[in-house]
Amino acid sequence: MPRFYARRRLSTVAAVSAFAASVALFSAPTASAALPTPVSGATARSYLAQLTVTSENRTGYNRDLFPHWITQSGACNTRETVLKRDGSGVVTDSSCAATSGSWYSPYDGATWSAAADVDIDHLVPLAEAWDSGAGSWTTSRRQSFANDLTRPQLIAVTDNVNQAKGDQDPATWMPSRTAYRCTYVRAWVQVKYYYGLSVDSAEKSALTSYLASC
Repeated sequence: MPRFYARRRLSTVAAVSAFAASVALFSAPTASAALPTPVSGATARSYLAQLTVTSENRTGYNRDLFPHWITQSGACNTRETVLKRDGSGVVTDSSCAATSGSWYSPYDGATWSAAADVDIDHLVPLAEAWDSGAGSWTTSRRQSFANDLTRPQLIAVTDNVNQAKGDQDPATWMPSRTAYRCTYVRAWVQVKYYYGLSVDSAEKSALTSYLASC
């Protein structure tokens, strides 16, 4: 190939590469939720095998029995702490309220620029925890569960997606983004295992199925 055409071809390749990089930059999420990394698929399968399988009981449940959001540091409560952790470019006022930023919801792939559009999801819902054994806990332990920043239990997501999820377990609800489902079930099992919560038969069947491909 003549040297002139070789140089021209290299210049074209460089230009295409630069354009592709710019497209990737603008198409990528502007923020990425920072859920604590859950255990591996193999560990989650091991944990799931050890969970007690029993029917659920919601008798006596009240959301107020799980105190949240508690103060984490300074003026910041748990919700505000997760918003800052999971967002990008988050700016807060003197009361720790987020005044600007960007939040990417891994459940549905949406990105939001207003904190009001974002909920902090209890990955294992409070009612589900009650059904699975938290009804016998002390208020202090329920408070720890509802504000747990160490386990993969709290995550910033699109508000109406969180509301649609409600108190459902993986037998009846999963994130619409299939790419996130493995992370979701690994986190679910880790939280249930850590807190000694049970699973019902339909829930275990769904978890087993999803974890098989993790």
